[in-house]
Amino acid sequence: MKNPKNANPVFSVAALCAVGAEKVVSNELRKLNFKVDESLYGRVRFKTDTTGLYQALIGLRAADRVLLEIAQFKAVDFDALFEGTAAAEWEKYVPNGMGLKVAKVRTNRSQLNAETSIQAIVHKAAAQRLCGKYKVSRLPEPKLIPRSENGTANPVCAVKVAEVRVYIEKDTVSLLLDLSGEPLFKRGYRSEGGTAPLRETTAASILLLSGWKRKFPLYDPFCGSGTILIEAAMYAWDIAPGLGRNFAIENLLIADKKTEQNVRDEFRAKIDFSRLVRIAGSDEDLRSVSIASSNATRLLDIAEGRSPQRGIRVGEKNPGIDLKTVPMSNASSPFNEGFLVTNPPYGKRLGDLSQAEQIYKEMAGLEQRFPGWKIAVITDHSGFESFFGRKADTCREISNGAIPSYFFQYEV
Repeated sequence: MKNPKNANPVFSVAALCAVGAEKVVSNELRKLNFKVDESLYGRVRFKTDTTGLYQALIGLRAADRVLLEIAQFKAVDFDALFEGTAAAEWEKYVPNGMGLKVAKVRTNRSQLNAETSIQAIVHKAAAQRLCGKYKVSRLPEPKLIPRSENGTANPVCAVKVAEVRVYIEKDTVSLLLDLSGEPLFKRGYRSEGGTAPLRETTAASILLLSGWKRKFPLYDPFCGSGTILIEAAMYAWDIAPGLGRNFAIENLLIADKKTEQNVRDEFRAKIDFSRLVRIAGSDEDLRSVSIASSNATRLLDIAEGRSPQRGIRVGEKNPGIDLKTVPMSNASSPFNEGFLVTNPPYGKRLGDLSQAEQIYKEMAGLEQRFPGWKIAVITDHSGFESFFGRKADTCREISNGAIPSYFFQYEV
């Protein structure tokens, strides 16, 4: 929490991630010179200063959100929950004129477990504190402006809202303020998606879990909208994933535009397109390959400081990802060794489990066409190994959004 005696305050922070990606996020934080305090189920906790908040928001590849803890206290009943929430210093973070929303509640092994009631009480107590501090009768109510009136693709909120998440673990309450706004997997390069797109943060997680490094070739025979390949390119060229977007922290009282710009400049200075990378992919669907190429072009826009243009973009410069329209059964190794990392069609997402299982059987041919390569596959099918025809060397569970998935790795 904020230390008022320190000109450079220290914050307690939680990075949310896919269940199964905690190790990846912890390693990322350590590379950014943070000390990890605790790794939990889908959360990694650490402490940092204002500069570190922006480094985490802009630089973490596998985290879905960055949350600031503004209070932690014990509560075994609703009275204690109300009092603890009302005692938190909300006015240090939430400005006058801003709304408040309790977006998520999670409880585990605690006497308080009625999520709707917890949500209502936390909102009431926080609002009471803020109204008292700002001498107002009530907080502004969120109001959506329809698409037809604001000219954007989606409705937007006319009143800025601070989003709060409540975690209660063994009767210990943590009140967390969202610093991200849009989830961090929204990098800005993917304005077009395929039929069943993989989350950008999940793609980054499986790449890092696979052990792939920029010196090795990478191939994806089901490239779809290109997410795995583009995340690999971002990693290889040191393109920070948050360079092309804004964050909710800019609306809070702890925002520091100068610090943010310094952090962005530091990350942008690290980008190095001179590094040799061998990243390639294919898909049998021409439109998917066109979307992947367009998304890769938007990545180049972001890296070079331009606003990424929407839509499928034909004939424009690609940052160096080799894409082809080829069915998986005809994909072959362009190099003698490397990593094949892929997200084949999901039965649940595409609506045809038997078709997906037939594809998994056909994937067995990849070992012959990619000799000397490591193979890594993420799918929602727990029985993938039986269709592929070989037991994986390692298998771990990892979520892709709300879909529980499995990450199978095959060594050479």
